[in-house]
Amino acid sequence: MDASNKFESVDEYNASFPDYIRKQLDEIRRIIADTVPDASQVISYNMPGFRQHKVLVWYAGYKNHIGFYPTPYPIEKFREELAGFKTSKGAIQFPVDQPLPEALIRTIVRFRMAQDAEQAALKKKKK
Repeated sequence: MDASNKFESVDEYNASFPDYIRKQLDEIRRIIADTVPDASQVISYNMPGFRQHKVLVWYAGYKNHIGFYPTPYPIEKFREELAGFKTSKGAIQFPVDQPLPEALIRTIVRFRMAQDAEQAALKKKKK
């Protein structure tokens, strides 16, 4: 991927990677889409993301890992489950030479769906 590219679609983004990374990108996309089928797939911050009221999660491809960006709180909440992965405040790294942790990704996405719905309900109440 050339970092200077501005991607117009998730398909275009995924297609910009070599096969070994593209397969992982397609897989994480499928996992998330199956978990939250009503979410729109967007490009935000030049990365693929899934949006309901706000973007729930983003993901990105790199040479040695797939970056997964669920916002900071889920990383703290699921710290024990994420112990085998490199994490930072808002990011999780899944090595490209290992299978994606499908159940964990689904759990985090469901958690973000609940957060998003709660925040949207609070915002609606304030109006």
